[in-house]
Amino acid sequence: MAATPIAVITGASSGIGAATARTLAAAGFRVVLTARRKDRIEALATEITEAGHQATAYPLDVTDRAAVDEFATAFRSLAVLVNNAGGALGADPVATGDPADWRQMYETNVIGTLNVTQALLPALTASGDGTVVILSSTAALSSYEGGGGYVAAKHGEHVLAETLRLEIVGTPVRVIEVAPGMVRTEEFATTRFRGDTEKAAKVYAGVDAPLTAEDVADTIGWAVTRPSHVNIDLLVVRPRAQASNTKVHRTL
Repeated sequence: MAATPIAVITGASSGIGAATARTLAAAGFRVVLTARRKDRIEALATEITEAGHQATAYPLDVTDRAAVDEFATAFRSLAVLVNNAGGALGADPVATGDPADWRQMYETNVIGTLNVTQALLPALTASGDGTVVILSSTAALSSYEGGGGYVAAKHGEHVLAETLRLEIVGTPVRVIEVAPGMVRTEEFATTRFRGDTEKAAKVYAGVDAPLTAEDVADTIGWAVTRPSHVNIDLLVVRPRAQASNTKVHRTL
């Protein structure tokens, strides 16, 4: 009897990460949930287990390389890694942006993804059929005013995915990048605007049906369950109301 394939999801405490964990668990993976908030991922692991699936919670800060390396020792073989941990801080112009915000976004989105991918790549390769998913953003592909720091970090993540794919071609590991546009989750915009819920709500004002975390999770679930020889290099997903990062239809 074949062992249950394992999927590691970073940033699984809320939003797209939590939704992806539920989706992959329902698809037959044993999901390993990582995030800094221990209570959140433990509650999610309990929810998934009570639904009849397999889940384990492991508190982890992806920017802590020593902790990531210790986490990786638990895996001899791994089917899927979903690099979801990341996020945005602030919406200031380049001229006045806080370098500390830029540094934190780069550390979380780029270095965090690098840390976990490097640490788990041997186990992904050992599986004979591994998949690395990098959750970037449409910000990884084009810029917009007030997004300089986040755009720079997501461009870095996009290039990481492209370069890794070139470097490991011929190995049994595929690299998938999923780049969502406007997604309304419970925390993304609120975190970006440091708890200002009014400012966060304006991001989605008048937009008919922004994407949900479940929409993106469904996309990830589809991509990782394609036949092994099929690689979804880059999948851009936006709501119908959004044509680009700067062109959104609003009814106000």
